[in-house]
Amino acid sequence: MNNAIILTNGLLTTSDAKTAHGLIRGTERFNILGIVDCAATAGKDAGELLDGKNRNIPVFENLQKAIHSFKNTLPQPAIQYLIIGVATVGGRLPGDMLEVVKEALHNGISIVNGLHEYLNDKPEIVALAKANGATLVDVRKPKNREDLSFWTGEIYKVKAPIVAVIGMDCAMGKRTTARMLRQACEAQNIKAQMIYTGQTGWLQGGKYGFIFDSTLNDFVSGELENAIVSCWKETAADIIFLEGQSSLRNPSGPCGIELLISGNAKQVVLLFAPKRKYFDNDEHWGAIPSVESEIEIIEKLGSKVIAVAVNTEDCSTEEAFAYQKEYEQKLNIPVLLPIQEGVDKLIPVLNSLIYKENR
Repeated sequence: MNNAIILTNGLLTTSDAKTAHGLIRGTERFNILGIVDCAATAGKDAGELLDGKNRNIPVFENLQKAIHSFKNTLPQPAIQYLIIGVATVGGRLPGDMLEVVKEALHNGISIVNGLHEYLNDKPEIVALAKANGATLVDVRKPKNREDLSFWTGEIYKVKAPIVAVIGMDCAMGKRTTARMLRQACEAQNIKAQMIYTGQTGWLQGGKYGFIFDSTLNDFVSGELENAIVSCWKETAADIIFLEGQSSLRNPSGPCGIELLISGNAKQVVLLFAPKRKYFDNDEHWGAIPSVESEIEIIEKLGSKVIAVAVNTEDCSTEEAFAYQKEYEQKLNIPVLLPIQEGVDKLIPVLNSLIYKENR
């Protein structure tokens, strides 16, 4: 794996840095050496800032301090990549981050960019990268038309259970929960795979998937189907998890029906945040509906919610477990607290799905 640092420039402790958060929790594609953020978080461990778990990933005030820190401790060049670790509104690259990108290129460090604003479209940046022997990776760059897949119906040949992990809003922890479910299955010798649908899934080392919001609308269903079918054929997976995007009813980007209909996901793990009242925390965007109403919609679409997972933002530990108890009584299905206690309690349910498919 290539050594990398992540750029968040003061956003590390906000939901805008969800790309960084995913990489801090784990990646098979890069070895994360540290985070470049700001003076307020410098000197702390990124894992402890994220969820209280030390991951030996130091936070630096600026790029030069990060470079200097590894100068005498690792073979040079110690840092191969700078990863832009934020997902901004509209996918634009903030001006202050662009300056750090230039600084990195001057030091021969390649850039991995997951935003919609492509570095390869900036002549100055392209020339700077070439002059310093660096590369520019725009993860969200759309595929060429000839490389896109159209939906065929081959999804109906897949025999493994397909479980969609969807949320009631953006930044709910869909990808993290899907990854944790895959890992929990693997620990029990269940052959599980995850289909990524966003740039962070690719950055974490995902082999099967596509970038949902960079795909022409006509081909979203086909790219989803192709990823699932290819995964199943090549891995003989026992179960496949789909990473959701946005939510069914977030007005800025309603997503999820494709996973249920085109991806034939007949089971769903639904994430919600009990203390989040409005979509994207913006009252103008409208109130987030009830969990019960979301389950009703999903089931009318022909899928079954097999568990609910709680995003416990702004909750104390006591509140988190109280919500778990409340919703287990309300819904009569497993309620997961992924951050507090993992997702192992869902393994018996997943095993039963696999057993039914293999009968």
